[in-house]
Amino acid sequence: MQSSEHFPELQTVTSDSLGALVDSIISVKNLTKTYASGFQALKNVNLEIRRGEIFALLGPNGAGKTTLIGVVCGTVNPSSGAVLADGHDIIADYRAARSKIGLVPQELSTDMFETVWDTVCFSRGLFGKPKNSAHIEKVLRELSLWDKRASKIMTLSGGMKRRVLIAKALSHEPQILFLDEPTAGVDVDLRRDMWHMVRALRETGVTIILTTHYIEEAEQMADRIGVINKGEIVLVEEKSVLMEKLGKKELILQLESPLKVIPPSLAQYELALSKEGAQLTFTFHAARERAKMATLLHDLAELGIGFTDLQTRESSLEEIFVSLVRPQS
Repeated sequence: MQSSEHFPELQTVTSDSLGALVDSIISVKNLTKTYASGFQALKNVNLEIRRGEIFALLGPNGAGKTTLIGVVCGTVNPSSGAVLADGHDIIADYRAARSKIGLVPQELSTDMFETVWDTVCFSRGLFGKPKNSAHIEKVLRELSLWDKRASKIMTLSGGMKRRVLIAKALSHEPQILFLDEPTAGVDVDLRRDMWHMVRALRETGVTIILTTHYIEEAEQMADRIGVINKGEIVLVEEKSVLMEKLGKKELILQLESPLKVIPPSLAQYELALSKEGAQLTFTFHAARERAKMATLLHDLAELGIGFTDLQTRESSLEEIFVSLVRPQS
């Protein structure tokens, strides 16, 4: 596993390593998955998902996101380790564990000859839930599927089929909802509806775990961020804390007069000069070097270097993510 020595800003690989008392709805302990080919998709994964949070799991293609979700949801058999879903072991107490979980998979797979209403009702019945037309209607209305309730799946657009998958996952009123790349390739309207639905579900107490390639969505939606790479959890952290610890800021100065070179007396600062010499950029860690911005401006004034404009820019979550999964030199 990549340790904190690769990222000195982090004191531990996971902020939950000392947080065993946190109310976890999903607990993953020493989980590994090795396929018959010998490929190890998961390597000693430990993870705690808090009850009622929105947790974003990020990682490049092939990092192990879908395998991890598959194990927790009971569609992939683990090689070793243990997983509890709301206190129920996913193997020893499979039925109870699975009843707590709803899964929206990447693939658009459902019975194409069934109507929307029938396939969603059937999904509810698979979990032994009694009929509840009012709940099914509520789900379909919230997903803008009510007008399509009598339509066969095969007649729907790709976006509508994805809405049906979400409805099926919510049919049995799960307490845990997995969204595996839920907005990949869908239209803007569905994406907007999806995030509205996610927020509404969280308000009712449902725990949301999502994987996504749209990192800006994780940045907007998630309470915590987990990063997985090559089957290992790189870190788990509060989103705001992660961005504070690893995020960089830039102070960009538009100079009154171009500089040919950066004065040697400013060597203590991480400065970059544009090719034309008209823009000076100071990069600093927001958590540790905020005071340096004021001293830099003072030193520039002492040197007679004026500026006409300044602006700041923070690292995005995407930039932080790339820095975490980039191979270490």
